[in-house]
Amino acid sequence: MGMDDAIAARIRMITEAGDGLSGPDLLGFALDHAVTETGGLGGMVHLRGPGARSLLLTAVHGLIRPIARDWAEVEPADASAPARAMAQGTPVWAPALGAGDGTGPALPAGSGLLAVPLITPEGVTGAVSVLMIPAERPAPERWAAVEALAAWAAPRLRGDPPDRDRDRDGTLLADDQVSQALWHMSDAFFAVDGDWRITFVNGEAERLLGAARTTLGRTLWDAFARLSVDEAEPDLQSRYRRAAESGTPVGFEVRWPTNQRWYSMRLVPVPNGLTVYAADITASRAREAERAAAEQAAAERTARIGELTNALAQALTMRDVVNAIADRVLPPFGASGMVVQLIEGDVIRIAGAVGYPQSFLDSIDGASIHEVSPVSEVYQTGAPAFVESVEEYTARYPAMAGRPAAAEKQAWAFLPLIVSGRSIGCSVIAFAEPRRLDAEEQALLTALSGLMGQAIERARLYDMEHTRAKELQRGLLPRALPSLSSVTTAARYLPASEGIDVGGDWYDVIPLSGARVALVIGDVMGHGLSEAATMGRLRTAVNTLAELEFPPAELLTRLNDVVSELGDNLYATCLYAVYDPVGATCVFSSAGHPPPAVVRPGRPVRFAGGAPDPPLGAAQPPFETTEVSLEEGSLLVLYTDGLVESAARDIDRGMRQLASALSSAARAPGPGDTWPDGDRGGHASLERLCDEVLAELLPEKQLTADDAALLIARTHALAPDHIAAWPLSEGPIAAGEARDHVRDQLTRWELAPLTPTAELLVSELVANAIRHGRGPIELRLLRGEGLICEVTDGSLTTPRIRHASETDEGGRGLQLVSALSQRWGTRYTPTGKCIWTEQPLP
Repeated sequence: MGMDDAIAARIRMITEAGDGLSGPDLLGFALDHAVTETGGLGGMVHLRGPGARSLLLTAVHGLIRPIARDWAEVEPADASAPARAMAQGTPVWAPALGAGDGTGPALPAGSGLLAVPLITPEGVTGAVSVLMIPAERPAPERWAAVEALAAWAAPRLRGDPPDRDRDRDGTLLADDQVSQALWHMSDAFFAVDGDWRITFVNGEAERLLGAARTTLGRTLWDAFARLSVDEAEPDLQSRYRRAAESGTPVGFEVRWPTNQRWYSMRLVPVPNGLTVYAADITASRAREAERAAAEQAAAERTARIGELTNALAQALTMRDVVNAIADRVLPPFGASGMVVQLIEGDVIRIAGAVGYPQSFLDSIDGASIHEVSPVSEVYQTGAPAFVESVEEYTARYPAMAGRPAAAEKQAWAFLPLIVSGRSIGCSVIAFAEPRRLDAEEQALLTALSGLMGQAIERARLYDMEHTRAKELQRGLLPRALPSLSSVTTAARYLPASEGIDVGGDWYDVIPLSGARVALVIGDVMGHGLSEAATMGRLRTAVNTLAELEFPPAELLTRLNDVVSELGDNLYATCLYAVYDPVGATCVFSSAGHPPPAVVRPGRPVRFAGGAPDPPLGAAQPPFETTEVSLEEGSLLVLYTDGLVESAARDIDRGMRQLASALSSAARAPGPGDTWPDGDRGGHASLERLCDEVLAELLPEKQLTADDAALLIARTHALAPDHIAAWPLSEGPIAAGEARDHVRDQLTRWELAPLTPTAELLVSELVANAIRHGRGPIELRLLRGEGLICEVTDGSLTTPRIRHASETDEGGRGLQLVSALSQRWGTRYTPTGKCIWTEQPLP
């Protein structure tokens, strides 16, 4: 075949440039230009191996390692292109037919191999092969170029082998050119005969087995023992033996004990022994390990992002969001702290932080956005800032040079928090040591900042709405309970810890006439602002009905009408109790509410009343009334179902737990005992009792799906000598009798200054009873919070104030009563009515 003048001129220039080369350098030079001249994918050179048997791969250009490894040794008798070219002494073209096609090791689909023999005066020494695409016979000029380069290189392969290439008997183990090529191979190569004696080692193999002069002629096992190979790799010898016995090539990877480097070994049995190729793959394994570690880290970061996305979707409060970010962002980046800073006007406020000293957080909270700082820079530019060291931080922000030490941090990622194109602040990820974030890490953190910004904004709005809702509900509850002589009270309200919606629980303590007191607790079913507003309306309604002095059953009947008028599907529970200190009794009615707990000194806790009537909105009056006796120092405990019932605890179990908490904590002083100084009626002890009950039934870490209310009242009976009552005659003389009784009793009570006004008030009340009521008439005086005067008669007629004109001779009695008393009113009794007045004690 011929070539055109241009190619021929180029070949002459190439060969002239390589005239000074020999051995492996010569082969590499010829092969590189053969691939270039043909436009091939790559190429290889095979030389006849020791014993003139196998063809050994001695030079490679452009082929990936798996292909080169498959062609490491070729049998002269097989059908591969290099073997045929050497056997025939002529060039061979072999298109790739696929794996197992019988033409040698597999080649890439659609390619072909052109093999040209290397012919010396002594015969065919090897072959130069070029891998080409497509799988079509190469053009004549390409074919000729490879032949020309092979013809130029072959005669120059002759050379003197080193002494080490001879065994102890002086037998030449390889041809000169092969010896030189194998000696300079980049991979380790050695050969053993049938008795496992080492017959050849190249320069790289000496690194594994030792110098040729000490290893040639010795058995491989002696070399292994000298190097302690068997101790480090006890299975290596058996692998070699199995490869020789199997007659087929074997490959594996091993860490060589002398240098701790990794080698890919290929054991190729030959008729007179075994040849071994050992390619150093330490660097590639390190790269693979680094790639695997990077892939693992990326997978972990991806998983963290997924976990973070899910966690942020479930997070409600700012604390939830900060904890979610800290748990799922800091560990994969090796960070030690984070702080979320939001912009409020011109001020930078800390919304949440982990991993920072509190003193540092206090020092930066409230800083001005106009200061030169990384946070203000990120806020104004909307771009992240990454600071790798304290030195860089100090150089960029000299006015804040002391902050790194105070924060105990040495590297930072300042990430903007942007929501709907609007910057709301900055999230700072910090590191305890200097840290350089690569481009991938910076991009990932920047992407995460978008998730953070959305979640933080949602949490900020949630916290604002939640705070407003709680403030609304607390505004609807009593700000303070009244201080009364008949009862000492303490109360607690605990909002639900799940969700933003407020509940409808409420309680109240309402002073009534006759030193009596109403104790109320209720619960509007459901959660939300609507339920809270309904609770406020019901509480107002109860206060209004209580002022009308309705007994418990009738009050609930009227309250049921109110609830029914508010709409369908609205239900509420309520327990209304009236304690009378004169008789030390309590009457109550319940609409769907848990029964009150009664704790009497020295007796077990019990729950009063039977099954409650249906709740308001579903009840059909009348309501049942229950009466219990409450001697001095007894406890009446009212509560909502949120205190005793939850998803993990039924109401019966909760009530038993409440009874246990009350029996162990409520140790009230008995009759004749005194309360500690300053603790009027045991108020402080009741406050402690409330806390102990909540701690027992609602531990701090326990999430509650419902709010809970608790009202505890310690009852105090009115002393007998503070009560005085007299029947009065019918007719006008009753007024005089009443005045005499008042005068005498106030003198005994040492309340003489109240006598004139009290006489006038009682005269008007008795006169009203004589004029508009009917007998029997009775007068009662009570010394409680104030001086109470009561006149009862048998009439149900309700007195009302008349607006008398200047010429009227009557009609001014109740106007006078209203002007002279602190409070006055009317209530119905089982036999009629009672008109009462109250004067403050001096």
